[in-house]
Amino acid sequence: MAHIVVTTRSGSTLNIAAPSGISVMETIREAGVDDLAALCGGSCSCATCHVYVDAAQMALLSPVSEAEDDLLSGSEHRQENSRLSCQLICDEKSDGLRVTIAPEG
Repeated sequence: MAHIVVTTRSGSTLNIAAPSGISVMETIREAGVDDLAALCGGSCSCATCHVYVDAAQMALLSPVSEAEDDLLSGSEHRQENSRLSCQLICDEKSDGLRVTIAPEG
């Protein structure tokens, strides 16, 4: 099983078990992290699961889809390493993935 490292908005760092086939968003929510609203439940329609991926790990991830890009474009907190955690699926390549939960809004 993979593990992801999540930094919360308060700066706490958590090492969370990430079952294969589950999104990073679901993994974070199931671990009880309240910072991630994920209002749409993972349907890529709200951008409330916005995270920053460690820049060195961006190349390991699938490309940003057009829908994800459109949603992230509406965020005043978008950075080059922004992703929607509902679009990141945990697998063996995601072991050690480091994400920081983006500011709300």
